[in-house]
Amino acid sequence: MAGASYLRRRGELEVYFDRTAVDAWKRFASDEPLSRIRATVREGRAAMRRALAARLPDDLAGWRVLDAGCGAGHLAVALARRGADVTGIDLSPEMVRFAAETAPAIAGPGRVTFRAGDMLAPEHGRFDAVVAMDSLIHYRAADAVAAVARLAERTERAIVFTVAPATPLLLAMHMAGRLFPRADRAPAIEPVAPRAMVRRLSAEPALGGWQPRPVERVDCGFYISHAMEVARR
Repeated sequence: MAGASYLRRRGELEVYFDRTAVDAWKRFASDEPLSRIRATVREGRAAMRRALAARLPDDLAGWRVLDAGCGAGHLAVALARRGADVTGIDLSPEMVRFAAETAPAIAGPGRVTFRAGDMLAPEHGRFDAVVAMDSLIHYRAADAVAAVARLAERTERAIVFTVAPATPLLLAMHMAGRLFPRADRAPAIEPVAPRAMVRRLSAEPALGGWQPRPVERVDCGFYISHAMEVARR
């Protein structure tokens, strides 16, 4: 059962990504020109998708993968092209519709199914691996660890996800964001040091059979994120 703070934040994120910012996120997913700042975010997100995908085998035939917080579906499509049966879950029904409408045809055995909903819902079934790119960065560290533990209950091999690393630049950007008018403000991120996250994950009893570790940081202009991995021992 998800905690109250997780559920409260989930509701805020659903409103933001499905109503307030959906058009902006569609532009990020397209090839249309962006401002210099937003272009660095697009470039950084593409680099992080590559970093997360690199943690999984090149041949994913026979694997079932959950893309938790799939957005426009770019990572889900990349994994399906390796042969995986991918379920892309996002809180925003509008982004799910956009992902389904714009996803290219997949050659080979892989496929993608997009659904709107909560990434932690057990009805999605079991998976060989989970990828969660920038979908936990808005949750408190304790809630993010609990979410990873919930996902681990239904995952056979590995979970790769991102945290917002507590760098001076990111913390400054985070504080500056609080100065914007509330109508223009994205839901706050929750910066955490990757090594501190490893300690939290290691101390979580439900993850006793898993090995957590930081993997790779992507630092590209206004996009800063750190890939993490928990894998079966």
